Parts: sequence; structure tokens; C-alpha cells
Amino acid sequence: MSPSGAQPPTLVLTGGQVLTVDRDFTVAEGVAVRGRDIVAVGSDARMRALAGPGTRVVELAGRTVLPGINDSHLHGAAYGMTKPPFALAVGHPAVGSIADVVAAVRVAVRAAPPGEWIVGLGWDPGYLAECLADPRRFPHRRDLDAVAPDHPVCLTDFSSHMVWANSAALRHCGVDAGTVPPAGGVIDHDADGEPTGILREAAQRLVQAALPTPTIEQRRRAIQGVVRELHARGITSYTEPGLGPGGTGTLFGGLSTDNWTAYAELVADGELHARVSVLLLPAPMGGSADDLREGLAELRRPRSADPRLLNAIGVKIFADGVPPNRTAWMSEPYTEGGHGALCVHGGTPALQVGELREMIRVAHEAGFQLGVHVTGDRAIDTVVDAFAAAQGSVPRPDARHYVIHGDFIGPGSLAGLAAHGYGVNMNPAIKWTVSDLMDEVVGPERSAYQWPVRAAVEAGVRVCASSDAPITEPDWRQGVASMMLRESKATGRPSGPEQCVPLADALRAYTATPAWQDFADDWKGTVEPGKAADLCVLDRPLLDLDPHDITDVRVDLTVFDGRVVHER
Repeated sequence: MSPSGAQPPTLVLTGGQVLTVDRDFTVAEGVAVRGRDIVAVGSDARMRALAGPGTRVVELAGRTVLPGINDSHLHGAAYGMTKPPFALAVGHPAVGSIADVVAAVRVAVRAAPPGEWIVGLGWDPGYLAECLADPRRFPHRRDLDAVAPDHPVCLTDFSSHMVWANSAALRHCGVDAGTVPPAGGVIDHDADGEPTGILREAAQRLVQAALPTPTIEQRRRAIQGVVRELHARGITSYTEPGLGPGGTGTLFGGLSTDNWTAYAELVADGELHARVSVLLLPAPMGGSADDLREGLAELRRPRSADPRLLNAIGVKIFADGVPPNRTAWMSEPYTEGGHGALCVHGGTPALQVGELREMIRVAHEAGFQLGVHVTGDRAIDTVVDAFAAAQGSVPRPDARHYVIHGDFIGPGSLAGLAAHGYGVNMNPAIKWTVSDLMDEVVGPERSAYQWPVRAAVEAGVRVCASSDAPITEPDWRQGVASMMLRESKATGRPSGPEQCVPLADALRAYTATPAWQDFADDWKGTVEPGKAADLCVLDRPLLDLDPHDITDVRVDLTVFDGRVVHER
């Protein structure tokens, strides 16, 4: 309720279904905004009574209002640079076969100056016709050589954990049969010992580091383009999960310190219209504790002109790879054999475990929140044990560490996270995308368990959900539907339906809980008086809607910081 005698609201949304996502998941009829803040939430009659002659009143007519969506793991700068003019779209459904990818590269080569790099993103062997027809068939440099004999080609897969390069790119970067991959990296070879053109995990840097570097101004434009897209999707906050010296060799330096510079300039110029939390990336994939120390010394916890818009709150560490590439470190072997591995410095698993624990200890003792990319159950257990050891050594009352992805997190690690008040950040739209593929990689039983959202919620772990864009589109509607249904994109069949959660839990994972992850739950993430006026208006009632219809819901209006930034 507005204080007696206060100025009337600048904006009232009323006559609808306001899902506050507060502690009790209260449903109201309207919300009032004055300036940058929510000042009242309640009945339709009360909201109308607060309106003054200068108040804009939006008639909801039964439509839904949500807190502004917070995509809590979205590579904003990198996502912007995966789009034209930076990169070709070679993901499903734009392409359906290796032949389609080759055709897209052929067109790009014809338009490119001699020797210019051809760069693309998104290919997925699970959706390439030749790979589906013959499990032994996989993308190869020769496929690209046929149309690009002289232009170097670098195509990053949908997971951003694998590169497909042609012979010209390998020659340009000095990669041949004798090249030793960096720690945590894999170079695939033919039967004759020659590289196939597939570079996995840290080995990607051998090619990606040679790509042309975008300017700060180009990065600014890419970020602004992404923010406009996010507004149209109802997204007002996101986490940049990794910017720093450890990202220098990534695609277009998409995780590099240059992107922090671009963000900071946008804030200083009043041109960043989203709330961006940043995990710093001091060390690369395959890096060491010494790399991390050096990177932290270089970064010195950078500051921004407005921490409510841009805030460096944590540190990201890569612990292992990803299950589709069989590079996640698993207790039980993959169906084709092998357990994967950690992707940190060290010549043996024991040395790698020690290095990872030291990296976590250093970042924890430096006072940072930790977000650790980790997917295999054995690697997750290692990380959660390291969290506990670091906390035991240097107690911190509210560190808010979290596991990023956590695909195969088991009951022991869930209990460990809950005991310390830590979290997990999961990816339901990736589950929707890869569940059929994962049946073949880890077997149907483990595949069904992947991303056990319900088990995490019931264990008392704070669960965030995110797109991991550009890995999937930043479509929270698909994420919510996936959490409620756990159905496959390819076949529609259920995968682990016992891990489904209701609408309230799914919405919390995109609003209130990410605000906790951002150390901002006292001022954003719910529709309550005193919170930031970040709101998302949908075109229909959401309560009781069939989850299959959620992906058809449209965003009619987005309010950021009290201003309408998108209106359909």
C-alpha cells in the first residue's frame, strides 16, 4: 500500500493474474509502480484507487504478470556474437545434415575475401542425417575441405565444447598429427593418425584463439542487440557466466575481459538496459590454481558505475566437460566405455582432484561466490566436497556457491549443497534437446535421471534454471514447460517424469531463486512493494494452463526499472 499523501503511481497494471512468486506464491490482481519501484500489490479495486490523472493504467483483462525473468546462466556477449554478421547459423533446425552444413559454408566462401575465416555455431551430431543413419559417421575436415580448400573454417558445436575445423584452419594453427592437446583437451584422429578436424574441450582453443578479435564497439553492439531480444522475451536480468583472461581463447573472445569492458562502457554511458551479474573467468578450461591466482590478480574484482546494472559477484571454474561429448567425469562408464575426466591441470586423476580443490579454496578464501561448471557425478562429488573443505577452512556465512549444470548430481552431493545453503543451476531446455541422444550415451536409466530437478528441490537445494544461451535459445517458456513435462524435443516421449515439478517451482527457478544467486533477493525477483519494477506481462492466464501450451504464450509487455522497454 502506498504511504498516505505519496505521489500517485506512474504505472498501474490491473485486472489480471499477478503471480508475485513471493514466499507463499501469492496471486494478486494488480501492481502499482512509481518511478523505478513497485509501490503496491493487491486487488483490482485498490490499484485503481491509487491511480492519479498522470498514471498510465494497463488493463490486463485477465492476463498474467510475472517478475522480470532472470536467465541465470546466459552468455550474453557470446550469444550476440553467434549471430550474423559474426557467425553462420549451422544448428538445428537451420541445418539437418552434414550436406546442409557444407552448403552453408559453400555460400559463405563465395562471398568471403580470399583467406577470410568462415565461422559458424550450433551443429549437433544428434540432428545430422548422416550421423543418424550411420553411428560411425561423424563430421570430418574433408567435408569442409570440399568447398573451402583455402578458407579456414571453424564451426563450434551446440554445446560450445567441440570444434569442427577444416584442413586450412588446422594448417593455419599448426595442428597436425604430432600436436599434443592442451590439458583438458582432446584432438580426434583418423585410423592413420591424422587429425579429423574435431577438437574437444580445451583443444578448441588451438583454433578459436586464431579467429579475428571483435572491437569493443562491435561487442557493445552485440550486447545491445541481445538485450533488445531479451526484452521481447520478458527477460530483464541475466548472469554472464565467465568473463576474464581465462576466456581469451574462446570463440571471438566471447568470454574475454574485453566483454567486461564493453559492459562497463555501456553502463557508464547509460546504455545498458538489463541487470547483468558476472562470474569472472580468471583461468581457462584445463587451467591450474596458479592460472587462477594470476587471473584474479589481473582482474582485481572490477567495479561498475551502477552495481544494480552490472556487478562482478563470483568466479567461474571449469571442472569437467559435458556428457554428450563423453567428457563429463562419471563413476560408471559410458555405454561405449570410458569415464571422462576432469579438465584441470594435472597428469593423473589424483593430481587433477588436488588442483581443482586448490582452485576452489583460493577463490573461496578470496571472498568470491563460486560457480563451478561440472556435469558428471564423480566430478560433482569432488566439487561439493571441495566446497565443504573450503568452508571448513575459512567459514563464510553467505557464500552462495553453486554447481553449474549438475547433470548427474547424486543424493549425497544434493545433501551437501543443502547443508551449506548452496545452489545448483540447471538447464531444462538442454534436457529437452538431448534426452534421446543421452539414452545412447549413458543408457536409458541414467539419461532419465539427468537434471534431477525435483530431487534437488526436495533436498532443500536452491534451484535456478537457465538457457545457457547460445547453447539453447534464451526461451524461459520452453524451460518452464520442460521442467513440468520432461519430454523430448525429437520424439515427445517422457524422460524421467518422476523429476517433474509444478509451475510454482519452475517459475521460482527463473525469478526469485536467481535473485538469490545474484545476492539481490532483497530488491528484485518477486512482485512485492519495495522491489525493483521489473515485470513481464503475458498474453493469457498462466495458472492452470496445460504445460504443453506454455511455449505458445507471448510476452505482451516488459517493464525494466519502471520503464516499458517492450510492448507487443
